Amino acid sequence: MPAGDFKVLAINPGSTSTKFAVYANEKPEFVKNVRHSEEEMDQFRGRPVLDQKDFRLRMIEREFHEAGYKLEQLSAVAGRGGLLPRLISGAYRVNAKMLADLREAKQGQHASNLGAVLAHALASPAGLEAYIVDPVSVDERPDRSRLSGSALIQRPSLSHMLNPKAIAKRYAREQGTPYKDLRLIVVHMGSGVCVTAHEGGKTIEYNDSRDEGPFATERAGSLPSGEIIKMCFSGKYTQHEVENLLLREAGLYSYLGTKDLVKIEERIDAGDAKAKLVFDTMAYQIGQRTGAMAAVLQGRVDAVLLTGGMAYSTRLIAEVRPYVEWIAPTLVYPGEDELLALTEGVLRVLRQEEPAIEYTGEYLG
Repeated sequence: MPAGDFKVLAINPGSTSTKFAVYANEKPEFVKNVRHSEEEMDQFRGRPVLDQKDFRLRMIEREFHEAGYKLEQLSAVAGRGGLLPRLISGAYRVNAKMLADLREAKQGQHASNLGAVLAHALASPAGLEAYIVDPVSVDERPDRSRLSGSALIQRPSLSHMLNPKAIAKRYAREQGTPYKDLRLIVVHMGSGVCVTAHEGGKTIEYNDSRDEGPFATERAGSLPSGEIIKMCFSGKYTQHEVENLLLREAGLYSYLGTKDLVKIEERIDAGDAKAKLVFDTMAYQIGQRTGAMAAVLQGRVDAVLLTGGMAYSTRLIAEVRPYVEWIAPTLVYPGEDELLALTEGVLRVLRQEEPAIEYTGEYLG
């Protein structure tokens, strides 16, 4: 492989799928999304998520080799970061401490915990480094952003940071300006909407889309606390049912019975007034939260970047723009390609644009 050319295997394990790809620099050579049947996953029900390691590892190795690749061809392996203690942003080498913390799972069980474990299992025999990049536990907010309003409740420290960080750094590279010198708002619009404010090379404010922010295709976002209390103590729902209603069956789905933006837009075109109201309200809430981030940055914003799967919707972008274009130039980066984001993070290390971070389990900010 010529000097300066790198080949990275990126792995993103989900609850019912394993996505992985081989990139030659930023160009995908081989992309695979293996969906796991209910029968396959039933054998792991009620067990620690890392019990799935061998099952998923064999599958990746089989597909990888059938595609004609050998581990020795790679420069590094990247895995989606899991539930770890609070971290600063960056690419972390997978080490013994990280693997031990993921096995202990003090922060919780989640499919993303498998990312580092699978990356290490593939990289180690070939003498390669394994990395995770911007896991969900990245939290660079100052202390004033961490208080919730009740001493009994702290604002959550988990969020979808991988894609917003990747898009912010991609924009910085396009502008020829160091990321740390830019003041940006990145709006990630997927199954949840995460709006992030970037300053000084850090994400200084964001909303956890599971708990706060605009509603989206399936998540409720911010809700009136009094009404949530009534719902929880109504006797109608179990805790699991409430979680489903607010995290998987809320947002567009709650109002319109579908999470499919294309179908909702078809209903709007056919004259469905309710579909238009709900769609417009989602755009309004996205704009509202983006304006709040402009206040966090004291009105000095270099760009607003709209990204995520919903950014493919030209109607949604057109609806959001009037709420945010007054803040700063607004650019669109459609898609939520976590595999590319993982690869870009590792490439910055391989190209010596950023140092790799040694995981210690302690916050290094």
